[in-house]
Order: sequence, then structure tokens, then C-alpha cells
Amino acid sequence: MLGVILLFVGIVLINNGAARLLGFDPKPTAVLNIFVGLLSVSLNIIILFKAPTAIAYYQAGTGLLFGFTYLFIALNLIFNWDTRPYGIYSLLVAIIAVPAAFVALQAGDVRFFIIWLLWSLLWLTGFIETVLQRHLGHFVSYLLLFSGVMTGLIPGFLMLIQQW
Repeated sequence: MLGVILLFVGIVLINNGAARLLGFDPKPTAVLNIFVGLLSVSLNIIILFKAPTAIAYYQAGTGLLFGFTYLFIALNLIFNWDTRPYGIYSLLVAIIAVPAAFVALQAGDVRFFIIWLLWSLLWLTGFIETVLQRHLGHFVSYLLLFSGVMTGLIPGFLMLIQQW
């Protein structure tokens, strides 16, 4: 299931990055964020019920971080809410992603160690831009595009074809 989720995470990150970079009206990007958020939440809940083990709880818990992120983004885009609560959420997730990277490294998975660190940086930019009110310019757009390809599309597709 991780390959499916990562494939769509890659797509939504690229879409969000392109929208920022090209100056699209951000509201239509909410649709894809809703789809990916619901997909992630649904599949991670299935993981919880399918195999209620410690590792399943860890996988589902870290997976739900993504689903809630995309749903939070979508609702903020649709309703034009104050984005600072999303920024606080992003900071907390950025902090959680650092030990998750080291869990991957301890398991011998250098690829996911790097991926988790990239995700942590991406979530940190959400905090910096919304709570600290520091616009990071095109850096975030390019980070979204890069992360979408390198942490989502490529790993997700390779997992689906069992080449990861």
C-alpha cells in the first residue's frame, strides 16, 4: 500500500509546487489535496485494522501525518482560514519526522532516512512561512517539486513494480 500512497503523495507535492511556482489560483489545488488526503487516511486506517501490531501502528501513525497534512491544506485553501494552526501542525510533524528518519537508518534503510529528512524540511517550511511569516520564495516551490519526484513518484512507482 505504501507504493500507492507515495505515488499520489508525489503527484500532490508536484501539483502544489507547480501551482506556487506558476501562480495558479490555489483553490483548485485543494481538490487533489482532498483526494490524496482521503486516500492516505483511508489506506492507513486499513493498515491499522488489517494488522494491529506495533509496526502497523507506527506505519499508520506516520502515514496519517501525510493524510492530515493534505486535508489541512485543502481546507485552508477552500475556506481561506488562518494558516498558523497548520504551521504549528507542520512544526510538530517536522519534529516527528527527524526521529522517524533515524528509525529508518537504524533499520538500515538509508533511502528512507534521507526521504524523512527531506519531508521534515518540507514541513518545517510550512511553519516558517505561516507562523513566522517569512516568505521563502521559490525555494518552497522547488522543494515541493524535488520532493514530489524524489520522495513520492520514484519510490512509489518502484514499489508498485517491486523494484524498490
